[in-house]
Amino acid sequence: MSGGELISVDYEVFGRVQGVFFRKYTQAQGKKLGLVGWVQNTSMGTVQGQVQGPHKKVKEMKEWLKSTGSPKSQITKVEFKNQREVDHLEHSSFDIVK
Repeated sequence: MSGGELISVDYEVFGRVQGVFFRKYTQAQGKKLGLVGWVQNTSMGTVQGQVQGPHKKVKEMKEWLKSTGSPKSQITKVEFKNQREVDHLEHSSFDIVK
C-alpha cells in the first residue's frame, strides 16, 4: 500500500453507548473491516477511540459508528477529528482499552 491510501481518524460517540456492549461490537466491526485501532469508555459516558486503515474501509467504519453501533445502543452524535494520512499502521490490532 502506498502512504496515501492509509488514514487515521479519532472518534467520540455520544448517546447510550456504555453498558450496551458498544466497545465489543466496535472491536468486532473494526476487525471485520480489517482495520486497527482502539476503543474505550470515557468518564463522561461516551466512547472514544482511533481507527486506522485504508481510506475506503475507514469511511465504512465511520458510517457504522454513526448509524449502527451495538444493538442496544442509541447514538445521538459522533465527532470525528484529527483525520490524517499515515505511512504505516500505528497499531497491530483493534483493542478494547480498559
